[in-house]
Amino acid sequence: MPVINYVEFNGTEHSVEVAEGVSLMQGALDNMIEGIAAECGGCCVCCTCHCMIDPQWAEATGTAGQEESELLEFLDTREDTSRLSCQIKVTAAMDGMLVRLPESQY
Repeated sequence: MPVINYVEFNGTEHSVEVAEGVSLMQGALDNMIEGIAAECGGCCVCCTCHCMIDPQWAEATGTAGQEESELLEFLDTREDTSRLSCQIKVTAAMDGMLVRLPESQY
């Protein structure tokens, strides 16, 4: 299984195995990582699973779709590599990926 490295806003790091095909959001929830609220359960309607992909991994995650991009526009904390973790399915190519979590979701 690929290892995903989640970094909470306060710097706490979590390196966890996440099965391929599972969303980054679900991987965080399954491992009780603080910083992803996921209030809508992964339906791409609430932005409470916002994360920032480390720039070197942006290509591995692909680009946000129209619906996701529109939701991200509402975030004050949006960065160039902001994504909704519910919309990113883990692949083998993501092994070692770094995902930062915003302060706004604590």
